[in-house]
Amino acid sequence: MRNFGLAALYTALMVGANAGAAQDLAALSDVRAGDMRKLVVHSDPSRTSEAAFLAVDGSEMTLDAYEGQIVVLNFWATWCAPCRHEMPHLAALQEQVGGDDIQVVTIATGRNPPPAMVAFFNEIGVDNLPLHRDPRQELAREMGVLGLPATLILDRNGVEIARLQGEANWADENALAVVDVLLSE
Repeated sequence: MRNFGLAALYTALMVGANAGAAQDLAALSDVRAGDMRKLVVHSDPSRTSEAAFLAVDGSEMTLDAYEGQIVVLNFWATWCAPCRHEMPHLAALQEQVGGDDIQVVTIATGRNPPPAMVAFFNEIGVDNLPLHRDPRQELAREMGVLGLPATLILDRNGVEIARLQGEANWADENALAVVDVLLSE
């Protein structure tokens, strides 16, 4: 009988937790406006890939390095014209809200030589975003990135909760409204 009571309590807690998560995702859906209308909020969020990518110093890392933080994860490439337009907006978002709670993480996927990545950032005046690389596109492939730019939002547990395909202004009031909802979770 004790096991039945524990099972019932566990089930009630899980249903309550899932209902809370659904409410949070609904709130995220409700604030989408402007470029953020393209943000697809997942009804069934999933854990991200554990594939390694290269940090700016060439060492391997995984997205687990950001666990505990909300991550605005952007996949880009040096040859991508929309990426060139979007990246300064991501840098402005990092400047405005980046810190212990939230990070903008940029990962160049495919053939992107580090000198070309540095030149790309220098040309557009970005100096506050990481120059991570996914040269074999393992992470991008496992995360279902089909085109660039692609920006995925990961919750504090490393779960992808939303995705925006294409470029967006990540520094305007619409993006900041999305961030406010994320930070209130």
